[in-house]
Amino acid sequence: MNEQPIDITHSDEPAVDRRSFLKIAGIAVGALTVAELGGIGLAYLHPRTAEGDFGSVITAGAVDDFPPGSVTHVTNGRFYLTRFDDGGFLALHQRCTHLGCTVPWDQATEQFVCPCHNSQFDDAGSVLNPPAPRPLDRFAVTIDAGMVLIDTSSAIARDDFDGSQVVYA
Repeated sequence: MNEQPIDITHSDEPAVDRRSFLKIAGIAVGALTVAELGGIGLAYLHPRTAEGDFGSVITAGAVDDFPPGSVTHVTNGRFYLTRFDDGGFLALHQRCTHLGCTVPWDQATEQFVCPCHNSQFDDAGSVLNPPAPRPLDRFAVTIDAGMVLIDTSSAIARDDFDGSQVVYA
């Protein structure tokens, strides 16, 4: 007798077996986890700046609020605003160019004196006493409708003081 072999394959079997499905699902969950952690990491590293805080444009005040020959500390902006005797403005970052210490203004000596290594700077930020390698960094100053605006989004490094860095009303 001629017996035909019986076909035992079923056409309704799934195209992907259980092992393959779990492997694909594991890869998908892993990729989603990596993407989520990457997004969280980028959000953490992105600076959060609000208007009027360091890293944005800060309104320091009206031109008339700063008498000629004065140095004013703007705490939320992390800078000093110098108004020279001729009426010009210069915004200086409060960080020492040596090691980044916060440099206070000493009204008695009319100098910025770094408490870390005694670097000294004049009211224009120029180095009077090393070890600071260069003058204090500055921020861009603009005067709009009688208000002094300082852009603290990026400090401007400089090698020397130049009269063109001073802004006049």
